[in-house]
Amino acid sequence: MKAFVAGATGQTGQRIVKELVARSIPVRALVRDREKAQSILPPEAELVVGDVLDPASLSAALEDSTVILCATGAKPGFDPTAPYKVDYEGTKNLVDAAKTKGIEQFVFVSSLGTSRLFHLLNLFFLILVWKKQAEEYIQKSELTYTIVRPGGLKNEDNTDAVVMSSADTLFKGSIPRTKVAQVSVEALFSPSARNKIVEIVAKPDAPAKSFDDLFVGVA
Repeated sequence: MKAFVAGATGQTGQRIVKELVARSIPVRALVRDREKAQSILPPEAELVVGDVLDPASLSAALEDSTVILCATGAKPGFDPTAPYKVDYEGTKNLVDAAKTKGIEQFVFVSSLGTSRLFHLLNLFFLILVWKKQAEEYIQKSELTYTIVRPGGLKNEDNTDAVVMSSADTLFKGSIPRTKVAQVSVEALFSPSARNKIVEIVAKPDAPAKSFDDLFVGVA
């Protein structure tokens, strides 16, 4: 296995890279700024400069990768086209490149609430709408996929247990980014994670379960 991580310098992406490295999985990290990436990513990660908005750069960037983990996302700002470009077009470009490379599995970090049009986050230029469109493009691609929809993201880790449910069944809750990274990487190893949308939050009073059991429990 060789993992390709898009959005590798983002808050969730860098945790995914670190989780992969901790498990001794070779990593190619897609970055736009090599110097910035070198300062925040582990030295074991192989850095490749490119951009999901530049389709021509992706085939060469993927090289011999066998799986993709996509944790890209539009940053808050004043560009009304950013969510469309990054969350939809960027993901679409990566999916198309994955198909030509015969990628074995595509793990996409999305968001809780993508099916709810009247969601507060859609005030940010319809960001959840475009994430939902990206999800649907992945599902129609014929790639083996896992779509991970986390609740509100926390930078600090905690000891709360992960709660996992099927699409459109969790409507509130939060989860540390470290646990999102763990779920995303574990999806590569669990046959029960394939071709599923999983919604995840963390709760202090939830029973602790193995990742395999969590994925099995999702229809």
